[in-house]
Amino acid sequence: MNKIETASIIQSELDKAAVEQSTSGWMEVNEKLIKYNGGEEVKIPSLDMDGLADYDRKNGFVEGSVDFKYQTMTMTQDRGRSFSFDENSVDETNFALTASTVMGQFQREKVIPEIDAYRYSKIAANCITKGRASGGYVPAESTILQKLYYDIAAVQDVVGENTPLVITIDRMTAAILSMSEKLSRKLDVTDFRQGDVTLKVKSLDGIYPLIPVGSDKMKTAYLFKDGKTEGQESGGFAPAEGCRSINWIITPKTAPIAVSKTDKTRIFDPETNQKARAWAMDYRKFHDLWITEKKIVQCFANLKEALE
Repeated sequence: MNKIETASIIQSELDKAAVEQSTSGWMEVNEKLIKYNGGEEVKIPSLDMDGLADYDRKNGFVEGSVDFKYQTMTMTQDRGRSFSFDENSVDETNFALTASTVMGQFQREKVIPEIDAYRYSKIAANCITKGRASGGYVPAESTILQKLYYDIAAVQDVVGENTPLVITIDRMTAAILSMSEKLSRKLDVTDFRQGDVTLKVKSLDGIYPLIPVGSDKMKTAYLFKDGKTEGQESGGFAPAEGCRSINWIITPKTAPIAVSKTDKTRIFDPETNQKARAWAMDYRKFHDLWITEKKIVQCFANLKEALE
């Protein structure tokens, strides 16, 4: 297998794994709604139509209009790293395994957590902007169920009771529900489809899937380190100063449209690599998330710190 074929396979497997391993991978199922032809641009569909009008027995129906269009959006998150493997420790016969193992671990430990954090922070920030968030609630066993049901009602008041909802919840907050003998009776185990895999997740009343997420990825804002500025050389992400902690986010399953694409993976053999006698590999990831203006009012975020 040559290095071009190896790069193509690794790229494909990384994209598949990103959907299946990410706690927000279910948002990428909605990617089918968009048009993507490579690069950093995607086209998001928007549909608007007139409401009902009176029927006239003489003149019949009042004509209405349907406005369907695609809006071009740019993925704002353009992230990458370059890695090298010394030629003495990696020969051509085992390079595919070595590269895929290292890049797979890099994606699991560094890339996917950052993508999750970005998505949740963006949804929460949009909810705050649109007045679809409440703050100042510290989860407690005596009040958490009431708060959850109230926020679910706030969403269903907009979308109705038949729209499938997903509750993304801080892991420690979810533990309050699971560890309480009384509250845990409200939880069932439900099948939850994400990419090509079906997960077993807990759900409230067997209806609303609960997706637990580590608290370090449930903030309203992050610093995504550029890898060059002093203090940011290690890259990655960290909670931004003054950010708030997210208790949970409730969204219709079809509301968030998330995209993550591994750009064409490049592999350089030791003879081509100009920097060192080593194999070199470039990893570049485009990603972003969008919720249309009409959909964001169907979401709700509950925050630990008070809103100003």
